[in-house]
Amino acid sequence: MYMFGWTGKILKVDLTSGRCWREDISLELLHSYLGGRGLGVRLMRDHFHLDPFDPQMPLIFAVGPLCGTSAPTAARLAVVSRSPLTGTIYDCSAGGRFAWRFKAAGIDALFITGQSSQPVVLSIADEKVELRAADHLWGQTVHQAMSALGAGGSTACIGPAGENGVLYANIMMGEGNSVGRGGLGAVMGKKRLKGIVVEGSKSTAVFDQARFDHARQDVMRLFRASPVIFGELGIGEYGTPALVDLMRQRRMAPTENFSKTFFAESGNYSGPAIRKACAAKKDGCYGCPIQCKKSTPNGEHLPEYETVSHFGGLNGIADLHAIVKANTLCNELGLDTITAAATLSAWGEIRGRFPIAEEIPQLLQDIACRCHDGELLSLGSRRVAEALGRPELSMSVKSLELPAYDPRGAYGMALAYCTSNRGGCHLRAYPISHEILRKPVPTDRFSFSGKARIIKIAEDTNAAVDSLVACKFSFFGATLEEYAEFVTATTGVEYTPQSLKETGERIYLTERFYNCANGFTAVDDFLPDRFYSEPGSSGDGIDIHPIDRDRFHGEMQKYYRIRGLTEDGTFADSNFLERLP
Repeated sequence: MYMFGWTGKILKVDLTSGRCWREDISLELLHSYLGGRGLGVRLMRDHFHLDPFDPQMPLIFAVGPLCGTSAPTAARLAVVSRSPLTGTIYDCSAGGRFAWRFKAAGIDALFITGQSSQPVVLSIADEKVELRAADHLWGQTVHQAMSALGAGGSTACIGPAGENGVLYANIMMGEGNSVGRGGLGAVMGKKRLKGIVVEGSKSTAVFDQARFDHARQDVMRLFRASPVIFGELGIGEYGTPALVDLMRQRRMAPTENFSKTFFAESGNYSGPAIRKACAAKKDGCYGCPIQCKKSTPNGEHLPEYETVSHFGGLNGIADLHAIVKANTLCNELGLDTITAAATLSAWGEIRGRFPIAEEIPQLLQDIACRCHDGELLSLGSRRVAEALGRPELSMSVKSLELPAYDPRGAYGMALAYCTSNRGGCHLRAYPISHEILRKPVPTDRFSFSGKARIIKIAEDTNAAVDSLVACKFSFFGATLEEYAEFVTATTGVEYTPQSLKETGERIYLTERFYNCANGFTAVDDFLPDRFYSEPGSSGDGIDIHPIDRDRFHGEMQKYYRIRGLTEDGTFADSNFLERLP
């Protein structure tokens, strides 16, 4: 069958038997779930109940219909499985040449099951697919493995952390991007799959090139007009660390395991400070006009906002070079920087002393090899805190450590952490535009009024965005209207902003159903007690109060009603999935 946008093909790999084969994907599934996150979640339907380390648990890579075109920020893919850290259905997206070449190999999705008897690398070059022995790569760092696999094609691989089953191990892409959070690198390691190399020569066909070109002109115009992308905030100029000073001004910078919300020395690792100290140059995903990533002149990737904040103020560390070193080491070992830093911070508060800068490298090495203190720390902050008798000091939701926006400073974000199907994640609803970036500073950031509906709409929108697969930074300028034009022009199937939101709702509810079937309820949709009982760091005319527990609970109940869920946050209809495509 011939398609525009999609290839209509899925590559299945059974690592136990070594068999690799292609199958068709039905048009109905592609139209209903788009690709990326949505397609991966749908493909999990018969497997979501399995343990994350069960050999038959799939590890799914999926691109969207815009990948392979010149749509800005669409050279991305999603990886979907069940998280060993959280037990939730899990997806992560990453940009770079890997996604582009994956699509050019003629597939929309890669579905990996089984467990190899020895370490292997999966090689995909158009129609040629093979598994190659990789015993010699096992134990190598990400950089060493990438170098050994050569320059042909693009590579995704795991480091020692993934091999050793660290519950927050990443899958790293050859261009420095990571499939971070949730431990999907450990799922890959359990399968003894060291890496995937892709190379393709096929192009993505566009149904209506004139309409596509017009949509692209509109998006680029909106990008150029955006104060967040190319304007005064400076994500294009400084990368995401441009947020450091803003979070400090808002009094919502997580400090010393979220016991405070202000770190006086955060200016040491702000966007301008990083550019000056590291001679930062622009870098970014393949074909992306924003180029939000930053690197040193010798190609060392510099840390993102979450990383500088968590290895910085969250652990009471002000040394920029130590933070950069920690980021580089995490990338080499294949560790998620947010969970690694947050776990060290929780451990530090429990033992009465946060780690100093000089201790961080050895601790990260120990985590990746699961030795000494690293054996316990490799399990993430919830398990660490429980093992040491202080479960309340894990700053996580559904076992996923919170990122670098203190919820006491933005109540929509507080709600979003708890409604996220991944766990404590800011990217599911991403209310940063509404609550943090607006000028003048929005006063309703300390209000729950209307937030349940705002979060629900944002979650549905972002589920569609993650399925296209596009970068959320695009939506600091563009809207679903422009991207609906993109996907319509590309595929020849008419989409509207409303139909994309309906698709996103279908995806979100499917994920929620999987989680509920695996035992998650409203009990898991709650912040750590600290945020309801302790104030943040007030100052500069801003008071950071504890969150009103009753008001929060009331807004959660409103959210459940809007979603059509029970008071317990679950589904009244046990046959929900059967009515979906």
